Amino acid sequence: MNNRKIFVIDTSVLLYDPTSIFVFVGNDVVIPLVSLEELDRFKDRKELIGSAAREVNRTLDGLRKRGSLHDGIYLEEYDINLRVVRDTMKTHIPEEFDPLKGDHKILNVAVVEKLSSPETSVIVVTKDINLRIKCDALGLIAEDFYKDIPQAVRDGHPVFSGVSQMYLNDEDVDSYYQNSGVTPMTSEKLCENSLVIGVSETNPQKSLVGMVKRGRIVPLRVKFDASGISPRSKEQRAALQLLTDSDVPLVAMTGLAGSGKTFLAIAAAMAALSSKQCERIIITRSIEPVGRDLGFLPGTLDEKMAPWLMPIIDNFRAAFNDTTYFEMMKQRGTIEISPISYIRGRSFNNCFIIVDESQNLTIHEIKTLVTRCGENTKMVLLGDTEQVDTAYLDKFSNGLTIAIERLKGSELFGHIRLDRGERSALATLASQSL
Repeated sequence: MNNRKIFVIDTSVLLYDPTSIFVFVGNDVVIPLVSLEELDRFKDRKELIGSAAREVNRTLDGLRKRGSLHDGIYLEEYDINLRVVRDTMKTHIPEEFDPLKGDHKILNVAVVEKLSSPETSVIVVTKDINLRIKCDALGLIAEDFYKDIPQAVRDGHPVFSGVSQMYLNDEDVDSYYQNSGVTPMTSEKLCENSLVIGVSETNPQKSLVGMVKRGRIVPLRVKFDASGISPRSKEQRAALQLLTDSDVPLVAMTGLAGSGKTFLAIAAAMAALSSKQCERIIITRSIEPVGRDLGFLPGTLDEKMAPWLMPIIDNFRAAFNDTTYFEMMKQRGTIEISPISYIRGRSFNNCFIIVDESQNLTIHEIKTLVTRCGENTKMVLLGDTEQVDTAYLDKFSNGLTIAIERLKGSELFGHIRLDRGERSALATLASQSL
């Protein structure tokens, strides 16, 4: 068996990561010609997917200077042989598959590669779950694109929750209360800005709840007052501390529906605005529909975004018993609705940015958002990683999960998962049981 492998790259991978062809070091990369045709359909789009399609085209155009894409180009710095392969006239896939469909042309290219190189592993790389299933039905090896998924998650370890439970000795617990914090004598690594629940090894009655700041467990001190809102759990207290801590410019909050993510973020944003800690509140979100898509919406930008902002408006109504204040602030420009599609190139200073439903974003879209943050700006990523609505993403490959795993431990980042529903007993039951 040849040690080199042949990777057939699907369009979904190229759109997800325009640099994906350079990842397969020491192997051969095949791009089906139909993928270039599919890229052509996206190149004029204004969203990030259009930018990705154009970047792939620019990359391939630059590589043409090294040789022919038809004959193959050797990329010496990556030890990669790159080819663009057209579908053959002869179909090698079952008659049940429409030979004119793009996915089936990619399947046919993979089958032909396998027939041409029987001693070499041929692997179809795609983020399309259905295409991976079809590959398996045809006896082809198929994989997701794993580059961005942290190894720990791939190995089956749970995603970082932002909460650590540990056993401490009595002296550490006593010191915590006597000195308003403690640096525990433990071999366990403390993750910066995480919530710690510590229990004495010898006396279960002795315990502490604190947050890690610069390697030290300190008490939760939530300096917060907005419409009488108060946290209902230790996780919500930790969330509010992260939301009001100016030294933590990026916060992620995950959890089941009704756990208070959006509500707490809006309350903290309004508190920051009233205390002059920020000048504007920016609200954005992924616009992935649940269920059947209604198509393009008519009207102005505000009218198009109105259906997607209903969760935000609902939380304003719950906090202030009215939506008039929200509309007034929007007219004054104090609250701005900024669609993700138009976020590239902008710079946000002195802002409090709320990114709702961020589990529906790729890591590249989240990177684009975070890199928009300027001076004195806080960004909050909200989402339920168990409810991913974007095709090709799941609870492990979505951008929110990847961002949490990559950024955990940084002094500039904090994450907390809210596991208890606060909306209603019925909502909590549905989230856990249905």
